[in-house]
Amino acid sequence: MVASHFLDHGASVCIVGRNSERLSSALNELNAGSVGKAIGFRCDVADRTSVQRVVKQANRRLGGLDILVNCAGIQEPIGKFVDNDIAAWERNLQVNLFGSVYTCNAVIPIFLGLGGGAIINFSGGGATSSRAYFSAYATSKAAIVRFTEVLAEELKGTKIRVNAVAPGAINTAMLDEILAAGSRAGKKETVEARKRAATGGASADLAAELVVFLASSRSKGLSGKLISAPWDPWKSWDRSAIRQIMSESKYNLRRIS
Repeated sequence: MVASHFLDHGASVCIVGRNSERLSSALNELNAGSVGKAIGFRCDVADRTSVQRVVKQANRRLGGLDILVNCAGIQEPIGKFVDNDIAAWERNLQVNLFGSVYTCNAVIPIFLGLGGGAIINFSGGGATSSRAYFSAYATSKAAIVRFTEVLAEELKGTKIRVNAVAPGAINTAMLDEILAAGSRAGKKETVEARKRAATGGASADLAAELVVFLASSRSKGLSGKLISAPWDPWKSWDRSAIRQIMSESKYNLRRIS
């Protein structure tokens, strides 16, 4: 969805995935009548060497890179932490956290050479409040927000902006995982998942529109913030609003006393 929105704006896009068949199918769909062009490479974002290789290939094929969107994510292990498989816990952080760390590490030197760029990291449920039975996922997503804030602070003055997105409870394969987990997901999550399955979740288009906004000049000056696609009034933000947001901590992780 994010890639298709960028293509509709005439951008050239590189997508990555672990499954060659699904990657090929996605590319065929994206390139069917799009304004921009899409290329893709097989890559496991949890593998630093693979990420470095693909970033170099994409930079060469596209003639440069100026936007990075980190949206790869997994939920398992689901269930009480004491019952979790720690190897699965580690894998979760390798994909959700280190996948973003590896890509940022690979593209920031390219952005610095070009004199600017935009990084958008996907956060998620559990980043700003407790999410029982999803300890690995919640921990990884909270870490993504703090990583985003730190990068933004370090990159001040470089014209590289870094923001995080809370996309909302979109009906993706993650919804199927919660339903399949049953009691392991806890009563609250299970009830909410069944409701979303019946009535529909948050808008994937809205999340994609927010990502495009954060990558565009319309959000110039906005960096180091966590923004919710369905709940924050980002569509109305102008230069004045962005200056006000940057002077406050409303869109940051913080303790409220």
